[in-house]
Amino acid sequence: MATQKIDFKKIAPVLLTFIVMGFVDIVGVSTGYVQKDFNLSDTLAQFLPFMVFIWFFVFSIPVGVIQDKIGKKRMMNLGMLVTFIGLIIPFVNYSFILVLVAFICIGIGNTIIQVAANPLLQEVVFKEKLSSFLSLSQFIKAITSLLGPIIATYAALTYSDWRWVFIVYAGVTLLSILWLYVTNIEENIKSEKPASFRSCMKLLTNKFVLHMVIAIFLIVGADVGMNSNIQGFLMKLHGLSLEEASYGISIYFTALMISRFSGAILLQFLKPKVFLTITTTLALVGIILIIVSSSATMAKAAIFIVGLGAGNLFPIIFSIAINKMPSRANEISGLLVMAIVGGALLPPIMGFVNTHVGVLGSLLILVLCFAYMFLIPFISSNDEE
Repeated sequence: MATQKIDFKKIAPVLLTFIVMGFVDIVGVSTGYVQKDFNLSDTLAQFLPFMVFIWFFVFSIPVGVIQDKIGKKRMMNLGMLVTFIGLIIPFVNYSFILVLVAFICIGIGNTIIQVAANPLLQEVVFKEKLSSFLSLSQFIKAITSLLGPIIATYAALTYSDWRWVFIVYAGVTLLSILWLYVTNIEENIKSEKPASFRSCMKLLTNKFVLHMVIAIFLIVGADVGMNSNIQGFLMKLHGLSLEEASYGISIYFTALMISRFSGAILLQFLKPKVFLTITTTLALVGIILIIVSSSATMAKAAIFIVGLGAGNLFPIIFSIAINKMPSRANEISGLLVMAIVGGALLPPIMGFVNTHVGVLGSLLILVLCFAYMFLIPFISSNDEE
């Protein structure tokens, strides 16, 4: 790959898969509609997101092992096919049980896509450009995540059926499957020896890999924790109403999009480790400004700063990990995607601390999560395979 020029005919269908990856976030807006349509309790309604995200923990490593045997492109198309099936189920037959089945398929499909996407992108771009393209891919995914609620709302108002969003997503998924299928991608980065569940878990004894897994766990946890607590921060610190505080979420997502688009450009010129330090510092400054904010306006500005800093941490850490050990990319990708479960585990911890210690205690958890990222440049420089 290093002796070839970047072929955008190969990059384009791979980047389209990141659009499909973003379809998993439809579970957010879907939960409200499904709860209303089937008159579900809050507890039962929240079972839908669980049906999606639990599979990251269950299937990430097995998918990485299988991917090592059948190839990244085949695994990606398999993941998109499972996603496609999940997307058409609610439109074909709309019942609560089948909605659960649909989101199980979407969750499993998205887990497969997440494991396959970054190593597949690694095959079609230069090693030194991987961080930039990973940030671009996350920007593309973020656009999809934002468009989902808009499409669902438009469909509900225009056609009196929010489920049309599934048909739109299914059509794009089918296009992505066909485009990737006809695209010739040579997978030159091979494992030194066949991957297995044991070899994946053994990688955790490697200090570098373990630190990368912990970093992803903390970053995803901090991102979800930040997103899900923004309303609480603004309401408790500055007395805003729920409606006013909700705007803080839009501010955060806007900052994430700007961050990822800017990162895709800046990482063309800056080394990932340098950029990691800069963006981590920015995120920490934002959290500290929230803590000391004297007004709601200052707090909202601080939330924007956190988003600017946090937006590129996931792709940078991912690229550092698989660039250092490219022959183990499938196994490492499985472990890192498994660590996304941090998004399910850290927010409840923040909620517990918030209840028993106060909002500042939960903000300090975010400080610790971001502060850990300062270790990564030293770890990746000192540890060997």
